[in-house]
Amino acid sequence: MQDLNPAPGGRAAELRDRLAAVRHRIAAASADAARPEPALIVVTKYFPASDVRILSGLGILDVGENRDQEAAPKAEETSDCRLHWHFIGQLQTNKAKSVVRYADAVHSVDRVSLVNALAKGWAAENEHREQRGEHPRDPLSCFVQVNLDEAAADARGGASPGLIEELAVRIAGAPGLALAGVMAVAPLGADPLTSFRRLGDLAAAVRAVDVRATGMSAGMSADLEAAIAAGATHLRIGSDVLGPRPPLR
Repeated sequence: MQDLNPAPGGRAAELRDRLAAVRHRIAAASADAARPEPALIVVTKYFPASDVRILSGLGILDVGENRDQEAAPKAEETSDCRLHWHFIGQLQTNKAKSVVRYADAVHSVDRVSLVNALAKGWAAENEHREQRGEHPRDPLSCFVQVNLDEAAADARGGASPGLIEELAVRIAGAPGLALAGVMAVAPLGADPLTSFRRLGDLAAAVRAVDVRATGMSAGMSADLEAAIAAGATHLRIGSDVLGPRPPLR
């Protein structure tokens, strides 16, 4: 466990101060919207495992990553921190087997082939665990990622709104998967509050499949207030906690 009161000037102090500022924004926005505070997922992509350890010491329980080749070794290196790992990026089906080994949730389920790959990977992982005499993994929480801007040439990922219900049904019926809710990124140039309110409306199709699927993963550093106002249950915050991204390795 890291020191919760690090000395001034170091990376731990920087993360402590940045995290405190984000938590203040979340608390204020939740109070203004008269909504419960959503879960904070700190997105650590491109940042080292040492930062993850510091964040764990500062009380962070949920960490997000969007590249398996970075997330897998980072999760292994910090396995003693007992974090919940959220995969939030576009996921290739051939990476599903790796992701289910460490991820507790996947926020970017946007096609039936990925549902099938995740279910197959979960079954294989639990078979290996049984053979080793280990406890099985809990069901993998899956959010249906929705594309809120189908007309954009550079759409930011996700399934067409018309496919939400089918994906929800497939997830709910897949062994080892648990339907969690919906996820989206606000379209570039669009009003985030309007976008997230639309996501909230579309989420009804998922709740119709499973009333427990009430999750709404929405909001990043620039638009967390709008996401909270629209009813987000999970925020994905990176740069406002960790600072500018380091150069790509």
